[in-house]
Amino acid sequence: SPFPSNASSSRADTPMPAPASIPLHAQLWRGNDRAAVAVPSLPTGHPDLDRLLPGSGWPRAALTELLAPQPGIGELSLLMPALARLSDEDTWIALVSPPHLPYAPALAQARVNLSRLLIIRTQDGADTLWAMEQALASGACSAAIGWPSFVNERALRRLQLAAEKGRALGMYFSGGQATSSSLAALRLSLFPAEDGLGVRVLKVRGPGIGTTLTLPLDGRPASAPAPLDSPVTARPSRVA
Repeated sequence: SPFPSNASSSRADTPMPAPASIPLHAQLWRGNDRAAVAVPSLPTGHPDLDRLLPGSGWPRAALTELLAPQPGIGELSLLMPALARLSDEDTWIALVSPPHLPYAPALAQARVNLSRLLIIRTQDGADTLWAMEQALASGACSAAIGWPSFVNERALRRLQLAAEKGRALGMYFSGGQATSSSLAALRLSLFPAEDGLGVRVLKVRGPGIGTTLTLPLDGRPASAPAPLDSPVTARPSRVA
């Protein structure tokens, strides 16, 4: 036999090192640590939430999934501080197929530069995913936030690659029940709360999974119904 006859006995007699004493590579992530980020994160504007997130903010060059049971619970207000910061840059913020036209006075009061927003209406869920992918990969958009009617693994993989290429903030809203797996780097479940917006961490590279927070919001509506012929509308044209 090519193996020493006493291999099994010597292995059994050799004590295993304690987990804390095993040297770890600098890039190896441990489940009880917040992961390092390759691209600086964007502060959420909510310190309690930032403390749970790698890089202390929304992940760039990655996807974030926001599960909301219905529109109008304050979900866009959650993003206001980040949108305000991004709108100071010489890039675009793409809002793809929102259920309602974002409420301009609320955005302006939150210091969001309205001239940096692109509102993109789409024909169907496939167009929404395509428009998000183009915006994320373009390098001209610092963020693309979408409301797709469906997502699947192939679409999410393409969005992730696009976010990495454009080093952009990718976010999408989904409804229904949370699933056990997703390609998104960060997954948050949102729900109405008496004093603001409830946030439950479903997935994060760190110890915050399962944490529930109530984030205070200003109480103003972030979106309101708008006619379909709103002048701030662009419709993408897919090229086969």
